[in-house]
Amino acid sequence: MKDLRIVFMGTPEFAVSILKGLLDANFNIVGVLTAPDRPAGRGRKIHQSAVKKFAVNNNLTVLQPTNLKNKDFQQELENLNANLQIVVAFRMLPKLVWNMPKYGTFNLHASLLPEYRGAAPINWAIINGETKTGVTTFFIDDKIDTGEIILQKETDIVPNETVGELHDRLMYIGSKLVNKTVELIANDNVTTQKQPEREEKSAPKIHTETCKIDWNDTLNNIYNKIRGLNPYPAAWTTLKNGDDEILAKIYDVKKEIEQHHYKSGKIITSKNTLRVAVTNGYLIIDSLKLAGKRKMDVKSLLNGYSFNENSFFL
Repeated sequence: MKDLRIVFMGTPEFAVSILKGLLDANFNIVGVLTAPDRPAGRGRKIHQSAVKKFAVNNNLTVLQPTNLKNKDFQQELENLNANLQIVVAFRMLPKLVWNMPKYGTFNLHASLLPEYRGAAPINWAIINGETKTGVTTFFIDDKIDTGEIILQKETDIVPNETVGELHDRLMYIGSKLVNKTVELIANDNVTTQKQPEREEKSAPKIHTETCKIDWNDTLNNIYNKIRGLNPYPAAWTTLKNGDDEILAKIYDVKKEIEQHHYKSGKIITSKNTLRVAVTNGYLIIDSLKLAGKRKMDVKSLLNGYSFNENSFFL
């Protein structure tokens, strides 16, 4: 068995779970790369990445380069004497970095490659109404998410699953797959599969405009979009309520197929329910957040907020 010295690269909570899994399996983590500390929030307080907090708490060596091509950083990385690098939700690496270790650099990606290459695979799988997804480990090359596949693990997407719920499941599945991949490398038992050139479905970064709800779309498409952005960054719309126009973020929803005569976006409320008319049915909203208010369930909102009889989501 090879004596592995591993550098781990990652930034968000998703990566923390994978790093913890490696430590729990007693793999030798000689260093951790993560994003530099940055000011965040209203107070512009300095914010450390989730991976940095975890690494510091576990007494791991942390590097936070602002420029991966910087010679001093690359020397610092080389001094760790790693022979394997693992990347989970980090950033694109220059060849001098990913080509540095003897046994290569592999990445965990939250899709079944070659589908959904890009920054937001979990979101887009749900937004597009997929019924299956998974995780893939692959050796990094000079393009994004195109390297030779080591292992894949498929899972079903539950019909009402949100991106937050799927994210947490894929963290668990991904952690097991990363550990299995490391074991294969340690035992010199890796076989890889070249990815097809095709890329039928991509997963670009989610922008604010991506999250805007089009109430003229179909019931299924709107439903999938909302759960594919719940809880973060959240689908949004504009509430037209009398003379007021208010930004609203929509979270938990259900769908109801039913013929009706209402215009799309029309809001129909009762004492405890809020329904929105769309093509071929209604979207039933269970929780939302109006600008200036906290996120709340619809029953609580209706206790203190009145919708005009001509109110619409625009």
